[in-house]
Amino acid sequence: MSIRSITPLDGRYTTQITGLADSLSEWALIKHRVMVEVEWLIEMAELAHISDMRNLSVDEIELLRGLVADFDDDAALRVTEIERTTNHDVKAVEYYIQEKLQGTSLEDVTQWIHFCCTSEDINNLSYALMLKQGIATEWIPSAESLVEGVVSLARDHADTALLARTHGQPATPTTLGKEMAVFVHRWRRQLKQIENAEFLGKFNGAVGAHNAHAVAYPDAPWNDISKAFVERLGLIHNPLTTQIEPHDYMAEVFHALIRFNTITLDFDRDMWAYISLGVFKQKTVAGEVGSSTMPHKVNPINFENSEANLGISNSLFEHLTTKLPISRLQRDLSDSSALRNVGPAVGHSLVGMKSAIRGLSRVEVDKALLSRELDEAWEVLTEAVQTVMRKHGFGDAYEQLKSFSRGKAIDQEGMRNFIISLDLPEADKARLAEMTPSDYTGIAGELVRKFL
Repeated sequence: MSIRSITPLDGRYTTQITGLADSLSEWALIKHRVMVEVEWLIEMAELAHISDMRNLSVDEIELLRGLVADFDDDAALRVTEIERTTNHDVKAVEYYIQEKLQGTSLEDVTQWIHFCCTSEDINNLSYALMLKQGIATEWIPSAESLVEGVVSLARDHADTALLARTHGQPATPTTLGKEMAVFVHRWRRQLKQIENAEFLGKFNGAVGAHNAHAVAYPDAPWNDISKAFVERLGLIHNPLTTQIEPHDYMAEVFHALIRFNTITLDFDRDMWAYISLGVFKQKTVAGEVGSSTMPHKVNPINFENSEANLGISNSLFEHLTTKLPISRLQRDLSDSSALRNVGPAVGHSLVGMKSAIRGLSRVEVDKALLSRELDEAWEVLTEAVQTVMRKHGFGDAYEQLKSFSRGKAIDQEGMRNFIISLDLPEADKARLAEMTPSDYTGIAGELVRKFL
């Protein structure tokens, strides 16, 4: 971390996203470019159709892959040093590999590095691999941790009655566990889509038609060769592109990430509101300061931090989803510039999730407050009473309950007296008279246990 960092991801939040640097940093981009170039060189040596490329020994293949396995900061800096001369980032990688092979048994095959490739062949595969890796190794585990934390909360409080609110006003009771389970169900749908996301790659030359390939080796089945190479890297082959892979799959992935972020943002705001209402108390930590001037305060800063970071993440993803699939004619350079912000978009999402996880670990339910709130809200039983009245033919049930309750303070005695006065079957009347707001939670607890 540098105190002079421009972005908080490289400063304040750097310890939270350290692992992401291995997949979505500039260093990672350079490393993956080296890897794609190396693997294509190895691939060509094994292709019978490329008869002029000699076979490589086991040791030579090991040497080539060692360039990737041993890739470090010094290696990346050397590539950037070369780029200052070439003014071309992918060509710098080609020259770097050539440089590393000088004086080795592979010196004679250096002309085959980047053979028939356009820069986008290397870049699109690199970004696909980077994004796939970053989501799988860093983003998904954090998302799963958040979801499982809320699963635990939901299960623990499956039957903890809660005064629900609609339009901010007391409404029909539910359980805290059911409210939390709703978020879990929403998150899991998005996680399933993200986990099953397709990552596409193209490898077809300067205009997507294997022009140079077909001139060099006209009898080679270039689409099949391209497909096999892309799939060997663990990607899905896109056979029809312009110079660039159109990034539609990225938009699909980013839209799913936006939806997950948005659900988490909704969760953050609800948790903030529940803390404000006293449903949750925040655990205090020795030495922590809540407010610089109000010593009594414990602020919900983790959920606020999460909300802010997720909003930034969504803003970046939204731009990427609308920008990347659009490129003038064969291509322009705007996609390349935009792609450099994939890391920050994922990074802010990761920070947001980790803040929500921390916030979740710092709260505990105030069951006494929940009970007290429900005991002061007997009017919420009017829904139950009018439903039973309608069941037994009271055409004016709603109007009667409206006249009885709206704008009035209803207590247990008042509700009981109203129920007793009704011309209802005794069994129904007795059941309603015994009901309390804490009892009126439907099958909320059952739903939690069934679906979680």
